[in-house]
Amino acid sequence: MTPTAFARLILAAVHLCAALAPAGVAHAGGRVPTPEVRIEAGTESCIAPPDEMRRNHMDMLRHQRDRTLREGERGARVSLNGCIACHASRATGSVAAGPKDFCETCHAYAAVKLDCFECHQAKSASRPMAAAAGAIR
Repeated sequence: MTPTAFARLILAAVHLCAALAPAGVAHAGGRVPTPEVRIEAGTESCIAPPDEMRRNHMDMLRHQRDRTLREGERGARVSLNGCIACHASRATGSVAAGPKDFCETCHAYAAVKLDCFECHQAKSASRPMAAAAGAIR
């Protein structure tokens, strides 16, 4: 094989690999891009630091759910309605309507099923779009 033919073969292989590579691999170090988390409405800080919320939000909500259902406690510091009020997207009025919405972006990144909204409304009652859709359960 001549040097020119070998160079053409290498160039063709490089182009083939580039064409077959997944789109997400173009990030630094070949890592999956981290979710872009935005707080849309809240001007105050969250009820806990971000690291704690990432690790424990599901436990906080589960315990609050139990207190609400079994003891009738409403309006607590930890509530799904409170989360939605601050984190709902301005575009969709929801935390889980689209891939860039607050809950959806992290749950997709972590490959965790987002099942809160099988029973609950994912839209904020304070958003005009959500008001037409009905009240939050």
